[in-house]
Amino acid sequence: MVTLRAYEEIIDFITAGASPQAIIAFQPSQKTKNRVADLIYREKTGSLSPDEKSELDYYMQLEHLMRLAKARARRLARRRMKKA
Repeated sequence: MVTLRAYEEIIDFITAGASPQAIIAFQPSQKTKNRVADLIYREKTGSLSPDEKSELDYYMQLEHLMRLAKARARRLARRRMKKA
């Protein structure tokens, strides 16, 4: 069984060339949410391996990037609505 790192789903989404509407609507899958929740819990309890710590850190960076992208996509969508 191949385990995808939590952040790979976001990278796949970005590389697919998403529209502003798709960026606004994007939500990680339940599987990814569960993985991140597990990583966070295990980080707090001190049972996270170095590789898992790296995975979690990278995911958190990408999540921040997605929040910024969603904010920009919302602004772009508002501008387009005003022009229409």
